[in-house]
Amino acid sequence: MTVAGLLEPVAALMRQVGRDIVMPRYRNLAAHEISEKAADDFVTIADKESELRLAAGLAAILPEASIIGEEACAADPAILERAGNGLNWIIDPIDGTGNFAAGKPPFGIMIALADAGTTLAGWIFDPLTSRLCHAALGGGSRIDGEPVQARESGADLPVAALAVYFMTPEERADIQSRSTDKFTLVDIPRCAAEQYPRLVLGQNDISVFSRTLPWDHAAGTLFLNEAGGLCRRLDGSSYQVGDQRPGLLGASSPRLWDVAAETLFR
Repeated sequence: MTVAGLLEPVAALMRQVGRDIVMPRYRNLAAHEISEKAADDFVTIADKESELRLAAGLAAILPEASIIGEEACAADPAILERAGNGLNWIIDPIDGTGNFAAGKPPFGIMIALADAGTTLAGWIFDPLTSRLCHAALGGGSRIDGEPVQARESGADLPVAALAVYFMTPEERADIQSRSTDKFTLVDIPRCAAEQYPRLVLGQNDISVFSRTLPWDHAAGTLFLNEAGGLCRRLDGSSYQVGDQRPGLLGASSPRLWDVAAETLFR
C-alpha cells in the first residue's frame, strides 16, 4: 500500500477509536482508572485501551511495520530503542493525558509512520472537534482534507508558547530572560496534538519543546514542515525519529525560526 493509500484507513481507525474508546471515558474516569507513570505524567485506562485498539488496527493495515506505542514503551523501554530502525508505526493513544484525566481540553490521538528514522506520514486527530490534520512527506499538509499553509500570527511581537517544564531551573530562567520584550508569551496547552496545529493556523508563532519523544513529535514536525513552517533541532538539524536528544524549535515560518533561534539559543 502507498503512503497516500494509508490516509483514509488510518483516519477511519482513529475516528473509530476516538468514538468508541476515548470519548466514552472523557469526564467519566474513576479514580482507580488514572495513575502516574512518573511525576506529572499520567496514564488512564483509556490510553491503554486506545493503544491496544490502534496497534491492532495499524498492524492489519500495514503488517510489515512494527508498532511503537507510548504505553508499550512505558512497560518495556527497550521497544523505543528500535524507533530509528526499519518501518514503524508510532502511536500516541491520547496526547495530553493530563488534560484528559482532568476532564478538560485539549487532547488528541497522534499516529506517524516512519522508515529508518524519517517520518513518511502523520495524523493528528482531535476527538472533541473531529479535526484531522494529516501530512505526507513531500505531499503537503491538510486539515479535514483541505490543503493548509502555515501562517504567522501577525502580532506586534511573535507569539511564543514555550514548553519549559522539562528543563532545568537554570535553563528555564535563561529562556524566560531572553524572551522578555522579544515575544508575547502565552500558555502552552500541554498537548502537542494541539500545539502543532496552532503553529500552522496562525495562533502561535514559536514553540520550544524540551522532551522530544517520537509519539509526541513525529507527526507534528512533519505536519508543520509540510505546511511551510519549520521545526528543527536547536542546532538546525532535522528531527529524526529515534534521536533522543532534547530540544526542538518550531515556528510558523522559516523567518521566525531564525529569529527565535538567534534570540533564544545563540
